[in-house]
Amino acid sequence: MEFFRIRRTIPFMRYSLILNAISVISFLVAVAFLAFRGLNLSVEFTGGTVMEVSYAQPADLEKIRGAIEAKGWGEFQVQNFGTSRDVLIRLPTAEGFESGQQAERVMATLKAQDASAELRRVEVVGPAVGEELAHDGAVALVVVVIGIMIYLAFRFEWKFSVAAIVANLHDVVLVIGMFAIFGWEFSLPVLAAVLAVLGYSVNESVIIFDRVREHFKKYRKMSTVEVIDSAITATISRTIITHGSTLCMTLAMLFFGGPALHYFALALTIGILFGIYSSVFVAAAIAMYLGVKREDLIKPVKKEEQQVVP
Repeated sequence: MEFFRIRRTIPFMRYSLILNAISVISFLVAVAFLAFRGLNLSVEFTGGTVMEVSYAQPADLEKIRGAIEAKGWGEFQVQNFGTSRDVLIRLPTAEGFESGQQAERVMATLKAQDASAELRRVEVVGPAVGEELAHDGAVALVVVVIGIMIYLAFRFEWKFSVAAIVANLHDVVLVIGMFAIFGWEFSLPVLAAVLAVLGYSVNESVIIFDRVREHFKKYRKMSTVEVIDSAITATISRTIITHGSTLCMTLAMLFFGGPALHYFALALTIGILFGIYSSVFVAAAIAMYLGVKREDLIKPVKKEEQQVVP
């Protein structure tokens, strides 16, 4: 389906070198933050208690931190969540406390400070369960990446496969890196969003590469760069319709879905934007740098040797 068609080919590959340099720098920054700062793992992975507390007026975070620190439970986090009246508290697992007892102690203390304090949500996960979830989540991510690599290896010529694989890894690392850079909470829903982004990104790359293959057959006098630019331009209408509709959905979840969907929708939104960018300026550009040409995709027709009649 096309609502409009661009008649003039847009020279995307003219800007590929600059944009790929920016991509490499961004990728290295994301890897550095993941290596040295790490992810702000949610209680599902680390074990402990997460509480969401609401106040009638802006909460005094320092006063709340002082009250929790006095209990001597070790490292904890207190931060605003959504508005200045909503507070998110993350507590480590403490020995001698059964499920929910830490939350009860904290709420008793907070209500003594401010009677308007109201517990909105509490989640408790044991350390053994958290470790198992972290391991299973990492395995799931690796399996999906390997599966996509195998699919691309059979679906396309190897130069396109390498380009699409690099673009997919680029998207995953940047999305996860954003969570490390800004300290956003990385939870199971966010991991699910990252897996969804992988599939979404590879789908966009496959569509562009299919169109490149079609244009190699259709426009035999065009150079490789012209064919790639023409193929990407031909997919713009589809990209605007598809990704525009998807972004409307993810943005609706982001702004109106509440705390439970906030980081899930955020990861999806960032991943979709990166997926569009990487399919055009990373995957297509890498295929061009690897020297993809018409002969890689279209096998030349062998002329039958004419028999000479004596």
